[in-house]
Amino acid sequence: MGHGQELKTRTEPQIEILERGEIYFFYRPKVDKEAHSPDDVQRFHIVLRPDLDLEPEDNPRHSGKEGQAKPFNKKEEVNVETQPLLRLIIMGRKSLPDPSKKGRPYWGFVDMVTTTIEDVKNALKGGEYDARTKGHRHNPPGRALGEGIYRILRHNTGKKTRTHLIYKLELPPDGDKNEPQESLNVEREGSFLIQIKNPDQQQQQHGDTSSQFGGTRSKRKAAVFPAHLQGKFGKLRYHPADTPEFLNYEGCEFCRTIFTVFKRFNSIVYTTTIRI
Repeated sequence: MGHGQELKTRTEPQIEILERGEIYFFYRPKVDKEAHSPDDVQRFHIVLRPDLDLEPEDNPRHSGKEGQAKPFNKKEEVNVETQPLLRLIIMGRKSLPDPSKKGRPYWGFVDMVTTTIEDVKNALKGGEYDARTKGHRHNPPGRALGEGIYRILRHNTGKKTRTHLIYKLELPPDGDKNEPQESLNVEREGSFLIQIKNPDQQQQQHGDTSSQFGGTRSKRKAAVFPAHLQGKFGKLRYHPADTPEFLNYEGCEFCRTIFTVFKRFNSIVYTTTIRI
């Protein structure tokens, strides 16, 4: 078969927008430190606020609160069709991936799902505490790194399906020099390959993530997905973030790899079909 014939049979990749919304980046410096590198950071947070207007009517998204004990004693069912949804995410490493180190996995987990902005503010606020050896200490609050817009895309090529989270910063304005952004690899635009980890296998195989999360692993529980989501894994360790409903369950753990800096957010978003 000649080269021309191969081109005729090649399948064009299909890209769909699964979710869109607002994205916020925060970091919490270590006590008595100014952040000049990831070594000076306690926690790196991402907040996602999805635009639920994209949800298909025949497949309503759930908040992940049904039947589960949640922080702040919130056990009631949440109507995400009328209330804003906020996901507070903790990244295992203290920065976004370095674009020059492609393929290195970066882990994150959903620490909180809420419809109340005050819950997120409380999680990010500072506090006072007494250390046994160093006396009274002040734990600094989370500091804003930037905010913008994001999309979660489904990318089909032949039999392979991948999901990507792409984002574009709107604040601070382009051109403003911001040392924490540069040090923590928060570029103006970026793209991640994102995969959800099977919680049924986390207890058996967790050595690849425990070093990134430190002591937080022992303080949290793995996500409990409903049957229609858990069934997507089968015996696989990972599944694409298709649907993004996975991220509505506290304890959901995911892997981000192949972080790339790119300047095609607008061209992709405004020429891509939206699944509605």
